[in-house]
Amino acid sequence: MNASTQKLSLTGAAGNIEAALDQPSGTPRGVAVIAHPHPLFAGTMDNKVVQTLARAFVQSGWTAVRFNFRGVGASAGVHDEGRGECEDLLAVVAQTAAAGQPLALAGFSFGAFVTTHAVQALWASRPMEQLVLVGTSTARAPAAVLPPEAHGRTLVVHGELDDTVPLASVMDWARPQVLPVTVVPAGGHFFHGQLPLLKNLVLRHLGA
Repeated sequence: MNASTQKLSLTGAAGNIEAALDQPSGTPRGVAVIAHPHPLFAGTMDNKVVQTLARAFVQSGWTAVRFNFRGVGASAGVHDEGRGECEDLLAVVAQTAAAGQPLALAGFSFGAFVTTHAVQALWASRPMEQLVLVGTSTARAPAAVLPPEAHGRTLVVHGELDDTVPLASVMDWARPQVLPVTVVPAGGHFFHGQLPLLKNLVLRHLGA
């Protein structure tokens, strides 16, 4: 992201996890762990939406941690359709966000799908301060239902014209939960030309 980005080598169930950490100026509000899009479709921690999320968290005073799922970049292992990837995310949280430290989770596309399952796994013992889900993958595999207590801390953003994950699919996931969805008019899956808008939506949410 910038010259001060710190490269990390973490340990997961499949072996090494490649990660990158960016610090805010001043004392961090907490640690935000951000998950990237589908590994089988060129998704990595350097994806532009993932970097946009990281920048928004850093600007809002959070330490931002991005990482590569198993089988991506220098991360060991092979793609596991979300199960092992959830283990990867939980391993990153355990090694970068100390117990008692405020925690935020964010994800884009497949990464948002994995994040919903990590929320389910963590919530009872470690509720998140903030959640940001962008272009949440709900069509190929079911995203997890979020705890009702998490709704007020959650921002769900989706593009109106997303042709990778149809908006109708996300609404079908959100409707039974009565979970609000912020729709970006004319937005596609990757928010081409609209990343500054996406960043501002996240900044506004984090500042609330």
